[in-house]
Amino acid sequence: MTATHRVSALRRLGIWLALLLLAGVGVVIWRPWKNKNAPTVPTAEVKMGEFVDYIQLRGEVRARSSTFIIAPFNAGDLQILKLSPDGTHVKKGDAVVQFDPTSLQRTLDQIRSTLRQTEAEIDRMKAQQRLQEEQSLTDKVKADFDVERARLDAGKGDVVPAIENEKNILALGKAQQKVREVEVRIASNGIGNEADLAGNMRKRDKANSDLQQAEKNLGALTITSPVDGLIMLLPNSRARTSILGGGTTPVFSEGDRIWAGATIAELPDLSTIQVNAPVDEADRGRLEPNQQVTLRIDAVPDKEHKGSVREISPLARVDYSSYPYKKNFDLTIHLENPDSRLRPGMSATARVAAQRFPDSILIPVEALFEKGGRLLVYVLKDGRFEERAVEVARRGEGQALVARGLKTGERVALKDPTLEKDQK
Repeated sequence: MTATHRVSALRRLGIWLALLLLAGVGVVIWRPWKNKNAPTVPTAEVKMGEFVDYIQLRGEVRARSSTFIIAPFNAGDLQILKLSPDGTHVKKGDAVVQFDPTSLQRTLDQIRSTLRQTEAEIDRMKAQQRLQEEQSLTDKVKADFDVERARLDAGKGDVVPAIENEKNILALGKAQQKVREVEVRIASNGIGNEADLAGNMRKRDKANSDLQQAEKNLGALTITSPVDGLIMLLPNSRARTSILGGGTTPVFSEGDRIWAGATIAELPDLSTIQVNAPVDEADRGRLEPNQQVTLRIDAVPDKEHKGSVREISPLARVDYSSYPYKKNFDLTIHLENPDSRLRPGMSATARVAAQRFPDSILIPVEALFEKGGRLLVYVLKDGRFEERAVEVARRGEGQALVARGLKTGERVALKDPTLEKDQK
């Protein structure tokens, strides 16, 4: 190789080294600049998947079948003396409620006293009637004897003077009249005595009936559980307290005075646990039996429960709890494998899968922005965000179904990048 060629080669090598050095310096300078100007807004990928349109409801755990503890109807004034605490497990035959027997015991004592007096009066009347009958029988025998004797005297008309014979005939008539009077008096006394006795016997029968009813009522003051179960005390509407225009309704407790036939407690059949929730009439048409439901029970937060729509009431009912009044339909949710900790009265949140749309383009709802009456997303393209109008078919909790404007694989901003620029 000549000297000229060596110089040329060295010159080319120097040029290449210089280019490499410049390239290295450019990379060192460009990388921080790129990192400085790269988007810092969080993004999410546009995906294809199934969109589930959920309806969220607020309801309450209830038992489809329950046994109720009801106050007796004919026990007079009632006051709770003893009451099983709320949540107590009881066996069939265990005493659940005991009422104060003081008033009824006093009534029972009065009825027994009346019954004893009536029976004593009947005995006295019977004894008096027996004496009266004996006296009437004596009077009848004597009157019959007087008739016979007067008849014998009247039969001596042939041997006695005419005047004496007339006297004997008059005496016979008087004796016969006396017999008739005695017979009438006996019959009248018999009728009167029977009526008086029947009246007292009716009093005795009534007292006996009152005594049996009072004893039955006294026995009803202790109510036992008809089944094994869990006691749930119910609200006492007469004990409602008013607080600043609102109010609370406490459950029945010892010392409360209650009315006949009041429903005091419930023993729910825990094998029939379900959730009931009101449905707004605007959502009624989107619901139907057998739709899947996900539930959260406030009192059991560590578990998500599964269920399905059992039935929806065909008729709406008016909710008067707030104004303007609303019309709601009652929705019943069947629970799959209900947790043993569930109890009637617990509050629940239910998410009903009303509709499913497979093969849908999905983005997080955070990626949607409304500006100038248009619904927009910001699509990341070549390191920059491009504003793009989209059409959303459905919007649910956390996800939106995009009908037009996006393709799968694209990335969209979860925050408004224009605001990020303004902050810079």
